[in-house]
Amino acid sequence: MHALELEITGAGKSFGEFRALDEVSLKIRAGTIHALLGENGAGKSTLVKGLVGYSPLDQGMIQADRREVEIRGPRVPNTLGIGMVYQHFTLAPSLTVAENLLLARGNMRWRIRWQQEREALRDFMQTMPFRIDLDRHISGLSAGEKQKLEILKQLYLRRRLLILDEPTSVLTPQEADEVLGLMRDLTRRRELTVLMITHKFHEVTAYADDVTVLRKGRLVGSSAVADTSPAELAHWMMGQARVEKEAQARPPVPADAPVGLQIDALQVLNDRGVPAVRDLSLQVRRGEIVGLAGISGNGQKELVEALLGQRRRLSGQVGIAGAAYQASRDEMRRHKVFALPEEPLRNACIAGMNVAENMALRNFDVPPFRRSGWLGWCLNRPAMRRQAQSLITAFNVRPPLPERAIGTLSGGNVQRAVLARELGDADDGMSSAEAAHVLIVANPVFGLDFASVADIHARLLQARARGAAVLLVSEDLDELLELADRILVMTDGAIVHACEAGVADRTELGRWMAGHQDAAPAHDHTQLETA
Repeated sequence: MHALELEITGAGKSFGEFRALDEVSLKIRAGTIHALLGENGAGKSTLVKGLVGYSPLDQGMIQADRREVEIRGPRVPNTLGIGMVYQHFTLAPSLTVAENLLLARGNMRWRIRWQQEREALRDFMQTMPFRIDLDRHISGLSAGEKQKLEILKQLYLRRRLLILDEPTSVLTPQEADEVLGLMRDLTRRRELTVLMITHKFHEVTAYADDVTVLRKGRLVGSSAVADTSPAELAHWMMGQARVEKEAQARPPVPADAPVGLQIDALQVLNDRGVPAVRDLSLQVRRGEIVGLAGISGNGQKELVEALLGQRRRLSGQVGIAGAAYQASRDEMRRHKVFALPEEPLRNACIAGMNVAENMALRNFDVPPFRRSGWLGWCLNRPAMRRQAQSLITAFNVRPPLPERAIGTLSGGNVQRAVLARELGDADDGMSSAEAAHVLIVANPVFGLDFASVADIHARLLQARARGAAVLLVSEDLDELLELADRILVMTDGAIVHACEAGVADRTELGRWMAGHQDAAPAHDHTQLETA
Protein backbone atom coordinates (compact mmCIF):
# COMPACT_ATOMS: atom_id res chain seq x y z
CA MET A 1 0.00 0.00 0.00
CA HIS A 2 1.40 3.40 -0.95
CA ALA A 3 0.24 6.96 -0.30
CA LEU A 4 -2.08 8.61 -2.80
CA GLU A 5 -1.42 11.93 -4.50
CA LEU A 6 -4.53 13.99 -5.17
CA GLU A 7 -4.82 17.17 -7.23
CA ILE A 8 -8.00 19.24 -7.53
CA THR A 9 -8.28 21.85 -10.30
CA GLY A 10 -11.05 24.45 -10.60
CA ALA A 11 -13.46 22.76 -8.18
CA GLY A 12 -16.91 24.38 -7.99
CA LYS A 13 -20.26 23.68 -6.35
CA SER A 14 -23.52 25.63 -6.22
CA PHE A 15 -26.71 25.21 -4.21
CA GLY A 16 -29.31 27.13 -6.16
CA GLU A 17 -27.95 30.64 -6.55
CA PHE A 18 -25.50 30.21 -3.68
CA ARG A 19 -21.92 29.53 -4.78
CA ALA A 20 -20.44 27.34 -2.03
CA LEU A 21 -17.18 26.55 -3.84
CA ASP A 22 -15.69 28.61 -6.64
CA GLU A 23 -12.64 27.68 -8.74
CA VAL A 24 -10.68 26.03 -5.91
CA SER A 25 -7.44 24.29 -6.84
CA LEU A 26 -4.97 22.51 -4.58
CA LYS A 27 -2.48 19.66 -4.65
CA ILE A 28 -2.21 17.15 -1.81
CA ARG A 29 1.23 15.61 -2.12
CA ALA A 30 1.62 11.88 -1.53
CA GLY A 31 3.00 11.02 1.90
CA THR A 32 2.20 14.39 3.52
CA ILE A 33 -0.23 15.88 6.01
CA HIS A 34 -2.13 18.72 4.32
CA ALA A 35 -4.08 21.03 6.64
CA LEU A 36 -7.31 22.65 5.41
CA LEU A 37 -8.36 25.80 7.27
CA GLY A 38 -11.29 28.17 7.01
CA GLU A 39 -14.21 29.57 8.95
CA ASN A 40 -17.66 27.98 8.94
CA GLY A 41 -19.10 28.42 5.47
CA ALA A 42 -15.67 28.69 3.85
CA GLY A 43 -16.31 25.63 1.67
CA LYS A 44 -14.25 22.99 3.49
CA SER A 45 -17.12 20.54 3.97
CA THR A 46 -18.35 21.08 0.41
CA LEU A 47 -14.90 20.24 -0.94
CA VAL A 48 -14.37 17.06 1.08
CA LYS A 49 -17.93 15.84 0.44
CA GLY A 50 -17.08 16.07 -3.24
CA LEU A 51 -13.90 14.04 -2.72
CA VAL A 52 -15.71 11.18 -0.94
CA GLY A 53 -18.66 11.18 -3.35
CA TYR A 54 -21.26 12.25 -0.81
CA SER A 55 -22.12 15.42 -2.76
CA PRO A 56 -20.40 15.46 -6.18
CA LEU A 57 -18.82 18.67 -7.41
CA ASP A 58 -20.47 20.63 -10.23
CA GLN A 59 -17.23 21.42 -12.01
CA GLY A 60 -13.50 20.88 -11.87
CA MET A 61 -11.03 18.08 -12.45
CA ILE A 62 -9.71 15.57 -9.92
CA GLN A 63 -6.51 13.64 -10.54
CA ALA A 64 -5.44 10.67 -8.42
CA ASP A 65 -1.78 9.71 -8.90
CA ARG A 66 -1.84 11.97 -11.99
CA ARG A 67 -4.74 10.15 -13.62
CA GLU A 68 -8.06 11.93 -14.06
CA VAL A 69 -10.96 10.37 -12.16
CA GLU A 70 -14.64 11.22 -11.97
CA ILE A 71 -16.22 11.01 -8.50
CA ARG A 72 -20.01 10.77 -8.67
CA GLY A 73 -20.58 8.46 -5.72
CA PRO A 74 -18.70 6.50 -3.03
CA ARG A 75 -17.56 3.64 -5.28
CA VAL A 76 -14.65 5.48 -6.95
CA PRO A 77 -13.25 6.93 -3.67
CA ASN A 78 -13.43 3.45 -2.10
CA THR A 79 -11.56 1.98 -5.07
CA LEU A 80 -8.92 4.71 -4.88
CA GLY A 81 -8.52 4.21 -1.12
CA ILE A 82 -9.97 7.56 -0.02
CA GLY A 83 -11.59 7.45 3.43
CA MET A 84 -12.87 9.96 5.96
CA VAL A 85 -13.01 10.14 9.75
CA TYR A 86 -15.92 12.38 10.67
CA GLN A 87 -16.13 14.75 13.64
CA HIS A 88 -18.99 12.69 15.07
CA PHE A 89 -18.59 8.96 15.64
CA THR A 90 -20.04 6.46 13.17
CA LEU A 91 -19.69 3.35 15.35
CA ALA A 92 -22.41 0.87 16.30
CA PRO A 93 -22.52 1.23 20.12
CA SER A 94 -24.06 -2.19 20.85
CA LEU A 95 -21.35 -4.11 18.94
CA THR A 96 -17.77 -4.98 19.85
CA VAL A 97 -14.60 -3.50 18.38
CA ALA A 98 -14.12 -6.60 16.21
CA GLU A 99 -17.71 -6.48 14.95
CA ASN A 100 -17.41 -2.78 14.05
CA LEU A 101 -14.23 -3.43 12.08
CA LEU A 102 -15.85 -6.23 10.12
CA LEU A 103 -19.00 -4.16 9.59
CA ALA A 104 -16.90 -1.37 8.05
CA ARG A 105 -15.65 -3.79 5.39
CA GLY A 106 -19.10 -3.99 3.85
CA ASN A 107 -18.74 -7.32 2.05
CA MET A 108 -20.09 -9.49 4.86
CA ARG A 109 -20.80 -13.13 4.07
CA TRP A 110 -23.91 -14.81 5.41
CA ARG A 111 -21.64 -16.88 7.65
CA ILE A 112 -18.67 -15.29 9.40
CA ARG A 113 -15.65 -17.51 10.05
CA TRP A 114 -14.84 -15.92 13.38
CA GLN A 115 -11.63 -17.78 14.15
CA GLN A 116 -10.13 -16.78 10.83
CA GLU A 117 -11.40 -13.19 11.09
CA ARG A 118 -10.10 -12.75 14.64
CA GLU A 119 -6.65 -13.99 13.67
CA ALA A 120 -6.57 -11.47 10.83
CA LEU A 121 -7.75 -8.67 13.14
CA ARG A 122 -5.12 -9.57 15.77
CA ASP A 123 -2.42 -9.50 13.08
CA PHE A 124 -3.68 -6.07 11.97
CA MET A 125 -3.66 -4.71 15.52
CA GLN A 126 -0.05 -5.86 15.97
CA THR A 127 0.99 -3.44 13.22
CA MET A 128 -0.70 -0.44 14.87
CA PRO A 129 0.99 1.81 17.48
CA PHE A 130 -2.20 1.92 19.57
CA ARG A 131 -4.48 -1.05 20.14
CA ILE A 132 -7.97 -1.64 21.47
CA ASP A 133 -9.27 -4.93 22.87
CA LEU A 134 -11.27 -6.59 20.11
CA ASP A 135 -13.89 -7.87 22.58
CA ARG A 136 -14.74 -4.52 24.15
CA HIS A 137 -18.15 -3.04 23.42
CA ILE A 138 -18.22 0.43 21.87
CA SER A 139 -20.52 1.66 24.67
CA GLY A 140 -17.68 1.06 27.14
CA LEU A 141 -15.03 3.02 25.24
CA SER A 142 -13.94 6.53 26.12
CA ALA A 143 -14.27 9.32 23.57
CA GLY A 144 -10.54 9.09 22.84
CA GLU A 145 -10.72 5.34 22.28
CA LYS A 146 -13.66 5.78 19.92
CA GLN A 147 -11.72 8.34 17.89
CA LYS A 148 -8.76 5.98 17.69
CA LEU A 149 -11.06 3.17 16.55
CA GLU A 150 -12.50 5.40 13.82
CA ILE A 151 -8.95 5.86 12.51
CA LEU A 152 -8.11 2.16 12.94
CA LYS A 153 -11.25 1.33 10.96
CA GLN A 154 -10.03 3.38 8.01
CA LEU A 155 -6.53 1.89 8.21
CA TYR A 156 -8.07 -1.58 8.36
CA LEU A 157 -9.78 -0.75 5.06
CA ARG A 158 -6.30 0.03 3.66
CA ARG A 159 -6.98 3.68 2.87
CA ARG A 160 -4.31 5.51 0.94
CA LEU A 161 -5.66 9.01 1.60
CA LEU A 162 -7.44 9.81 4.85
CA ILE A 163 -9.56 12.92 5.46
CA LEU A 164 -9.71 13.88 9.15
CA ASP A 165 -12.46 16.30 10.27
CA GLU A 166 -11.35 18.00 13.53
CA PRO A 167 -9.63 14.78 14.65
CA THR A 168 -8.62 15.93 18.14
CA SER A 169 -11.80 17.72 19.27
CA VAL A 170 -12.62 14.99 21.83
CA LEU A 171 -9.07 14.00 22.80
CA THR A 172 -6.79 14.85 25.70
CA PRO A 173 -3.47 16.54 24.77
CA GLN A 174 -1.66 13.20 25.10
CA GLU A 175 -4.21 11.38 22.95
CA ALA A 176 -4.09 14.15 20.34
CA ASP A 177 -0.30 13.87 20.15
CA GLU A 178 -0.58 10.08 19.90
CA VAL A 179 -3.12 10.18 17.07
CA LEU A 180 -1.42 12.92 15.07
CA GLY A 181 1.95 11.32 15.74
CA LEU A 182 0.65 8.11 14.15
CA MET A 183 -0.54 10.08 11.12
CA ARG A 184 2.88 11.70 10.80
CA ASP A 185 4.69 8.35 11.06
CA LEU A 186 2.47 6.73 8.41
CA THR A 187 2.93 9.66 6.02
CA ARG A 188 6.69 9.71 6.57
CA ARG A 189 6.75 6.04 5.56
CA ARG A 190 4.65 7.05 2.52
CA GLU A 191 1.96 4.56 3.48
CA LEU A 192 -0.68 7.27 3.80
CA THR A 193 -1.63 10.80 2.77
CA VAL A 194 -3.70 12.91 5.16
CA LEU A 195 -6.01 15.88 4.55
CA MET A 196 -6.74 17.36 7.99
CA ILE A 197 -9.52 19.87 8.67
CA THR A 198 -8.67 21.72 11.87
CA HIS A 199 -9.05 25.07 13.60
CA LYS A 200 -6.01 24.64 15.86
CA PHE A 201 -2.99 26.49 14.57
CA HIS A 202 -0.60 24.60 16.85
CA GLU A 203 -1.64 21.31 15.22
CA VAL A 204 -0.88 22.79 11.81
CA THR A 205 2.57 24.01 12.79
CA ALA A 206 3.45 20.83 14.72
CA TYR A 207 2.24 18.14 12.31
CA ALA A 208 1.26 19.45 8.86
CA ASP A 209 3.56 19.74 5.86
CA ASP A 210 1.33 21.97 3.72
CA VAL A 211 -1.67 24.18 4.44
CA THR A 212 -4.52 25.60 2.36
CA VAL A 213 -6.98 28.28 3.48
CA LEU A 214 -10.46 28.80 2.03
CA ARG A 215 -12.66 31.86 2.59
CA LYS A 216 -16.23 32.26 1.33
CA GLY A 217 -15.82 29.37 -1.08
CA ARG A 218 -12.61 30.61 -2.66
CA LEU A 219 -8.96 29.69 -2.32
CA VAL A 220 -7.14 32.40 -0.38
CA GLY A 221 -3.71 30.86 0.03
CA SER A 222 -1.75 27.62 -0.05
CA SER A 223 1.77 27.16 1.23
CA ALA A 224 4.28 24.90 2.87
CA VAL A 225 3.79 25.23 6.62
CA ALA A 226 7.47 26.13 7.03
CA ASP A 227 6.93 29.18 4.81
CA THR A 228 4.03 30.71 6.75
CA SER A 229 2.97 31.57 10.31
CA PRO A 230 -0.17 31.45 12.49
CA ALA A 231 -0.53 35.23 12.09
CA GLU A 232 -0.48 34.96 8.30
CA LEU A 233 -2.91 32.02 8.35
CA ALA A 234 -5.28 34.00 10.55
CA HIS A 235 -5.02 36.93 8.13
CA TRP A 236 -5.89 34.62 5.22
CA MET A 237 -8.88 33.23 7.11
CA MET A 238 -10.29 36.56 8.24
CA GLY A 239 -9.32 38.87 5.41
CA GLN A 240 -8.25 41.61 7.80
CA ALA A 241 -5.00 43.47 8.09
CA ARG A 242 -4.51 42.37 11.68
CA VAL A 243 -6.35 39.61 13.49
CA GLU A 244 -3.91 38.62 16.19
CA LYS A 245 -5.46 38.61 19.63
CA GLU A 246 -4.17 41.25 21.93
CA ALA A 247 -3.34 39.99 25.37
CA GLN A 248 -5.89 41.32 27.80
CA ALA A 249 -4.51 42.34 31.15
CA ARG A 250 -6.82 40.90 33.76
CA PRO A 251 -6.57 41.90 37.38
CA PRO A 252 -6.32 38.93 39.74
CA VAL A 253 -9.42 37.86 41.62
CA PRO A 254 -9.30 39.45 45.09
CA ALA A 255 -8.93 36.91 47.87
CA ASP A 256 -11.92 38.46 49.65
CA ALA A 257 -14.17 38.42 46.58
CA PRO A 258 -17.62 37.13 47.59
CA VAL A 259 -18.63 33.65 46.47
CA GLY A 260 -21.15 33.77 43.65
CA LEU A 261 -21.76 30.04 43.13
CA GLN A 262 -21.33 27.40 45.85
CA ILE A 263 -21.87 23.66 45.28
CA ASP A 264 -21.60 21.20 48.17
CA ALA A 265 -21.64 17.39 47.89
CA LEU A 266 -23.86 17.39 44.81
CA GLN A 267 -25.03 14.06 43.41
CA VAL A 268 -26.94 13.71 40.13
CA LEU A 269 -28.09 10.64 38.19
CA ASN A 270 -27.83 10.21 34.43
CA ASP A 271 -30.62 9.02 32.12
CA ARG A 272 -29.97 5.38 33.06
CA GLY A 273 -30.30 6.07 36.78
CA VAL A 274 -26.56 5.72 37.40
CA PRO A 275 -24.67 8.40 39.39
CA ALA A 276 -23.09 10.85 36.94
CA VAL A 277 -22.13 13.59 39.43
CA ARG A 278 -20.58 12.15 42.60
CA ASP A 279 -20.27 14.18 45.78
CA LEU A 280 -19.06 17.22 43.81
CA SER A 281 -18.12 20.44 45.57
CA LEU A 282 -16.78 23.67 44.11
CA GLN A 283 -17.11 27.42 44.40
CA VAL A 284 -16.80 30.33 41.99
CA ARG A 285 -16.16 33.85 43.26
CA ARG A 286 -17.58 37.02 41.77
CA GLY A 287 -15.30 38.34 39.04
CA GLU A 288 -13.74 34.91 38.46
CA ILE A 289 -13.84 32.36 35.65
CA VAL A 290 -13.50 28.79 36.87
CA GLY A 291 -12.86 26.35 34.04
CA LEU A 292 -14.15 22.80 34.36
CA ALA A 293 -12.08 20.48 32.16
CA GLY A 294 -12.88 16.90 31.28
CA ILE A 295 -13.46 14.48 28.46
CA SER A 296 -17.06 14.25 27.30
CA GLY A 297 -19.20 11.84 29.28
CA ASN A 298 -17.71 12.42 32.72
CA GLY A 299 -20.79 14.09 34.23
CA GLN A 300 -20.42 17.63 32.90
CA LYS A 301 -23.70 17.49 30.99
CA GLU A 302 -25.64 16.29 34.03
CA LEU A 303 -24.00 18.90 36.27
CA VAL A 304 -24.97 21.77 33.98
CA GLU A 305 -28.53 20.44 33.61
CA ALA A 306 -28.88 20.21 37.40
CA LEU A 307 -27.67 23.80 37.83
CA LEU A 308 -30.16 25.02 35.23
CA GLY A 309 -33.17 23.12 36.58
CA GLN A 310 -33.27 20.65 33.70
CA ARG A 311 -32.36 17.63 35.82
CA ARG A 312 -33.30 16.66 39.38
CA ARG A 313 -30.61 16.53 42.06
CA LEU A 314 -30.26 13.37 44.09
CA SER A 315 -28.61 15.14 47.03
CA GLY A 316 -26.37 18.07 47.86
CA GLN A 317 -26.72 21.83 48.13
CA VAL A 318 -26.31 24.72 45.69
CA GLY A 319 -26.13 28.34 46.77
CA ILE A 320 -26.07 31.69 44.95
CA ALA A 321 -24.43 34.49 46.93
CA GLY A 322 -25.16 32.58 50.13
CA ALA A 323 -28.84 31.92 49.38
CA ALA A 324 -30.25 28.45 48.72
CA TYR A 325 -30.90 27.80 45.04
CA GLN A 326 -33.21 25.20 43.52
CA ALA A 327 -32.90 26.38 39.89
CA SER A 328 -36.51 27.40 39.38
CA ARG A 329 -37.21 30.02 36.74
CA ASP A 330 -38.18 32.55 39.40
CA GLU A 331 -34.97 31.90 41.36
CA MET A 332 -32.82 32.22 38.26
CA ARG A 333 -34.33 35.63 37.61
CA ARG A 334 -34.23 36.72 41.25
CA HIS A 335 -30.63 35.56 41.83
CA LYS A 336 -29.54 36.73 38.37
CA VAL A 337 -28.31 33.36 37.11
CA PHE A 338 -27.62 33.36 33.36
CA ALA A 339 -26.61 30.51 31.10
CA LEU A 340 -25.30 29.46 27.70
CA PRO A 341 -25.84 25.69 27.68
CA GLU A 342 -24.31 23.23 25.25
CA GLU A 343 -26.15 23.02 21.91
CA PRO A 344 -28.19 26.17 22.62
CA LEU A 345 -30.57 25.68 19.69
CA ARG A 346 -31.82 22.52 21.41
CA ASN A 347 -31.31 23.46 25.07
CA ALA A 348 -31.91 27.21 25.21
CA CYS A 349 -34.18 28.08 22.29
CA ILE A 350 -37.45 27.16 20.62
CA ALA A 351 -36.32 26.64 17.02
CA GLY A 352 -39.68 27.42 15.40
CA MET A 353 -40.10 30.74 17.21
CA ASN A 354 -38.51 33.89 15.86
CA VAL A 355 -35.46 35.68 17.21
CA ALA A 356 -37.46 38.36 19.05
CA GLU A 357 -39.59 35.75 20.83
CA ASN A 358 -36.54 33.72 21.84
CA MET A 359 -34.81 36.83 23.15
CA ALA A 360 -37.84 37.49 25.36
CA LEU A 361 -37.99 34.05 26.97
CA ARG A 362 -36.52 35.39 30.23
CA ASN A 363 -38.76 38.42 30.59
CA PHE A 364 -41.90 38.05 28.45
CA ASP A 365 -44.10 37.87 31.58
CA VAL A 366 -42.85 41.07 33.26
CA PRO A 367 -43.40 44.73 32.26
CA PRO A 368 -42.96 46.22 29.74
CA PHE A 369 -43.36 42.97 27.79
CA ARG A 370 -46.44 41.93 29.74
CA ARG A 371 -49.36 44.31 29.60
CA SER A 372 -52.99 44.22 30.63
CA GLY A 373 -55.59 43.21 28.08
CA TRP A 374 -59.34 42.77 28.10
CA LEU A 375 -58.91 38.99 28.64
CA GLY A 376 -56.20 39.33 31.29
CA TRP A 377 -52.66 40.06 30.17
CA CYS A 378 -51.04 39.89 26.74
CA LEU A 379 -47.63 40.26 25.13
CA ASN A 380 -46.30 43.65 24.13
CA ARG A 381 -44.84 42.53 20.81
CA PRO A 382 -43.62 45.99 19.71
CA ALA A 383 -41.54 46.16 22.92
CA MET A 384 -40.21 42.64 22.29
CA ARG A 385 -39.21 43.63 18.77
CA ARG A 386 -37.46 46.81 19.99
CA GLN A 387 -35.54 44.75 22.57
CA ALA A 388 -34.52 42.23 19.93
CA GLN A 389 -33.39 44.92 17.49
CA SER A 390 -31.21 46.51 20.16
CA LEU A 391 -29.66 43.18 21.16
CA ILE A 392 -29.15 42.08 17.55
CA THR A 393 -27.20 45.26 16.89
CA ALA A 394 -25.15 45.01 20.09
CA PHE A 395 -24.22 41.36 19.58
CA ASN A 396 -23.88 41.39 15.79
CA VAL A 397 -26.50 38.68 15.17
CA ARG A 398 -26.86 37.90 11.46
CA PRO A 399 -29.13 38.27 9.63
CA PRO A 400 -30.43 41.25 11.66
CA LEU A 401 -34.07 40.20 11.39
CA PRO A 402 -36.12 39.89 14.62
CA GLU A 403 -38.89 38.02 12.74
CA ARG A 404 -36.52 35.34 11.40
CA ALA A 405 -37.00 31.85 12.93
CA ILE A 406 -34.01 31.25 15.18
CA GLY A 407 -33.71 27.68 13.92
CA THR A 408 -32.64 29.02 10.50
CA LEU A 409 -29.61 30.87 11.90
CA SER A 410 -26.05 29.50 11.78
CA GLY A 411 -24.54 28.01 14.92
CA GLY A 412 -22.47 31.09 15.69
CA ASN A 413 -25.45 33.39 15.35
CA VAL A 414 -27.61 31.19 17.59
CA GLN A 415 -24.84 31.42 20.21
CA ARG A 416 -24.73 35.20 19.85
CA ALA A 417 -28.52 35.46 20.12
CA VAL A 418 -28.60 33.42 23.34
CA LEU A 419 -25.70 35.39 24.83
CA ALA A 420 -27.50 38.60 23.89
CA ARG A 421 -30.59 37.41 25.76
CA GLU A 422 -28.55 36.38 28.80
CA LEU A 423 -26.05 39.23 28.99
CA GLY A 424 -27.24 42.03 26.76
CA ASP A 425 -28.09 45.62 27.47
CA ALA A 426 -31.36 46.71 25.91
CA ASP A 427 -33.61 49.71 26.07
CA ASP A 428 -36.77 47.95 27.20
CA GLY A 429 -35.86 46.72 30.64
CA MET A 430 -33.58 43.83 29.75
CA SER A 431 -31.33 42.81 32.65
CA SER A 432 -27.84 43.98 31.84
CA ALA A 433 -24.53 42.12 32.15
CA GLU A 434 -23.76 44.33 35.17
CA ALA A 435 -26.58 42.57 37.01
CA ALA A 436 -25.39 39.02 36.31
CA HIS A 437 -24.32 37.28 39.51
CA VAL A 438 -23.63 33.86 37.97
CA LEU A 439 -22.99 32.77 34.38
CA ILE A 440 -22.95 29.05 33.55
CA VAL A 441 -21.45 28.26 30.14
CA ALA A 442 -20.94 24.85 28.47
CA ASN A 443 -18.78 24.33 25.37
CA PRO A 444 -19.70 27.79 24.08
CA VAL A 445 -17.72 27.76 20.83
CA PHE A 446 -17.80 24.11 19.74
CA GLY A 447 -17.87 23.97 15.95
CA LEU A 448 -17.88 27.76 15.50
CA ASP A 449 -15.69 29.80 13.20
CA PHE A 450 -12.70 31.96 14.08
CA ALA A 451 -14.61 35.24 14.31
CA SER A 452 -17.46 33.78 16.40
CA VAL A 453 -14.99 32.22 18.83
CA ALA A 454 -13.19 35.53 19.36
CA ASP A 455 -16.47 37.40 19.83
CA ILE A 456 -17.95 34.97 22.35
CA HIS A 457 -14.71 34.73 24.34
CA ALA A 458 -14.63 38.52 24.57
CA ARG A 459 -18.20 38.49 25.93
CA LEU A 460 -17.24 36.00 28.65
CA LEU A 461 -14.28 38.11 29.71
CA GLN A 462 -16.52 41.17 29.75
CA ALA A 463 -18.96 39.37 32.07
CA ARG A 464 -16.05 38.50 34.38
CA ALA A 465 -14.88 42.12 34.39
CA ARG A 466 -18.39 43.21 35.42
CA GLY A 467 -18.37 40.92 38.43
CA ALA A 468 -20.10 37.75 37.28
CA ALA A 469 -19.07 34.39 38.72
CA VAL A 470 -18.45 32.37 35.56
CA LEU A 471 -18.41 28.56 35.48
CA LEU A 472 -16.98 27.58 32.09
CA VAL A 473 -17.42 23.90 31.22
CA SER A 474 -15.35 22.99 28.17
CA GLU A 475 -13.71 20.01 26.50
CA ASP A 476 -11.23 22.37 24.82
CA LEU A 477 -8.18 22.72 27.05
CA ASP A 478 -6.82 25.62 24.99
CA GLU A 479 -10.02 27.56 25.65
CA LEU A 480 -9.78 26.98 29.40
CA LEU A 481 -6.10 27.94 29.55
CA GLU A 482 -6.90 31.16 27.70
CA LEU A 483 -9.95 32.27 29.69
CA ALA A 484 -9.99 30.69 33.15
CA ASP A 485 -8.50 31.94 36.41
CA ARG A 486 -8.64 28.46 37.93
CA ILE A 487 -9.03 25.05 36.27
CA LEU A 488 -10.76 22.06 37.86
CA VAL A 489 -10.63 18.61 36.26
CA MET A 490 -13.76 16.46 36.37
CA THR A 491 -13.37 12.71 35.91
CA ASP A 492 -16.05 10.08 36.50
CA GLY A 493 -18.37 12.66 38.02
CA ALA A 494 -15.97 14.11 40.58
CA ILE A 495 -13.43 16.93 40.86
CA VAL A 496 -10.06 15.15 40.91
CA HIS A 497 -7.62 18.02 40.40
CA ALA A 498 -7.47 21.82 40.69
CA CYS A 499 -4.84 24.44 39.86
CA GLU A 500 -4.37 28.08 39.02
CA ALA A 501 -4.62 28.52 35.23
CA GLY A 502 -1.52 30.70 35.09
CA VAL A 503 0.72 27.85 36.28
CA ALA A 504 -1.23 24.95 34.78
CA ASP A 505 0.73 22.24 32.99
CA ARG A 506 -0.99 20.84 29.88
CA THR A 507 0.57 17.41 30.28
CA GLU A 508 -0.50 17.09 33.89
CA LEU A 509 -4.03 18.29 33.10
CA GLY A 510 -4.21 15.75 30.29
CA ARG A 511 -3.23 12.92 32.64
CA TRP A 512 -5.97 13.86 35.09
CA MET A 513 -8.52 14.22 32.31
CA ALA A 514 -7.63 10.74 31.05
CA GLY A 515 -8.19 9.28 34.53
CA HIS A 516 -4.90 9.30 36.42
CA GLN A 517 -4.66 6.03 38.35
CA ASP A 518 -3.79 7.77 41.59
CA ALA A 519 -6.50 10.42 41.21
CA ALA A 520 -8.92 10.43 44.12
CA PRO A 521 -12.03 12.63 44.18
CA ALA A 522 -11.30 15.73 46.17
CA HIS A 523 -13.24 18.83 47.12
CA ASP A 524 -12.37 22.05 45.35
CA HIS A 525 -11.08 23.86 48.43
CA THR A 526 -8.77 21.05 49.59
CA GLN A 527 -7.27 20.67 46.14
CA LEU A 528 -6.63 24.41 45.92
CA GLU A 529 -4.68 24.39 49.16
CA THR A 530 -2.18 21.99 47.62
CA ALA A 531 -2.28 23.26 44.02
